Amino acid sequence: MHTRVCSVALASSLCLFSFSTFAEDMYRGAWYLLPGVSMMWADHELEAKNRGGGFFLKAGKQLSPDWDIQGGLSYHRVSEDTNIAGVGGHYKQLSLGVDALYFLSRQPFRPFVLAGGGIARNNLDYSNLPGLQDRMRTSWMTNVGLGAQWLVSDAFGLQLDIRHQWSRSDANAPGTSVDTSGTINNTLLNFGAMFRFGTPNPLASNTPEPAPMAATPARTDPPPTVAATEPTVAPVVVAPAPVTPAKPALNCTPQFETITLSAEKLFDFDATHMQAGAKPLLDHIIDQLNAHPEFELVMVTGHTDRIGKAAYNQKLSEARAMQVKAYLVAAGIAAQRLQSVGKGESEPKVECPGLRGEALIACLQPNRRVVIEDQAQHGLAKRSGCP
Repeated sequence: MHTRVCSVALASSLCLFSFSTFAEDMYRGAWYLLPGVSMMWADHELEAKNRGGGFFLKAGKQLSPDWDIQGGLSYHRVSEDTNIAGVGGHYKQLSLGVDALYFLSRQPFRPFVLAGGGIARNNLDYSNLPGLQDRMRTSWMTNVGLGAQWLVSDAFGLQLDIRHQWSRSDANAPGTSVDTSGTINNTLLNFGAMFRFGTPNPLASNTPEPAPMAATPARTDPPPTVAATEPTVAPVVVAPAPVTPAKPALNCTPQFETITLSAEKLFDFDATHMQAGAKPLLDHIIDQLNAHPEFELVMVTGHTDRIGKAAYNQKLSEARAMQVKAYLVAAGIAAQRLQSVGKGESEPKVECPGLRGEALIACLQPNRRVVIEDQAQHGLAKRSGCP
């Protein structure tokens, strides 16, 4: 059984490492709870059945763009399988441990490898076997494994991992094959649900409201001076009508302005796929492009903040710009009119020195953006001087 499980784990490891070439997403430093269920394949020296069930409750924290830490309690129980008449009972394990997880990606699908340790209480409670009735030992515990997370939304995800665990037991039954005086090896398959906390609101905006314009006071002229004497009446002379010069033709050449869209309003948290709220924002741009075919080449540029590694920020900005371009093309805009590019964290609008954690994430919000502009004149249509 262990040979088969290890073979599956090795094949899974090769598959998970292949995902390291995918674009990675920004690190956000979220906390999360991880309750779940598991299956244990017990060491053959325990003379227990091939597998048994269990459950766990853990808490996790993103420490860096590459690392998470998880810790909590696990409980497993496997029925005895001594093949001795009249014997019953279970092997039970209660463990408290901490794991370090190294992530190969911060995309919604997030493969990782793990290693950790803690303490385990191994309890063999086999009835009618001397030495194995409620025989317990608390010892060190260590494990290694691999797995993956799938981020379904900002606040919810799933985690699956398989790991090999080592601990110690000292139970044995004279005259039988049950002898666990030493290190035992168990294999665990865990499946849990992630409930995430501390993530920023993707619809939050730090753009200040424009200040109202001050009203210009009305001009007042001094009252005219009234002469004390009677005015002299002059003869009326009719002047020729003035010639009004022709008005110059209005300049209706489209002028341009840059359109900047907040990344939080376009994309789901830690993802490159667009959220439903992005549609009306992009539909407005589609209307502009359809109304002005003279905009022959429009640039879509993705930008990120400086949190995380520059390399995956660059890849993230490229992927998001490509997603916006793909949406415009799917809506009927000719692909040859559009070009996408990512600039990562290289062109920040704000710096936010001295801030950390959630305060830094909120301050850097203006840097996470997608800019759409005409390749030649930097922007989309804004008519000037036209009725």
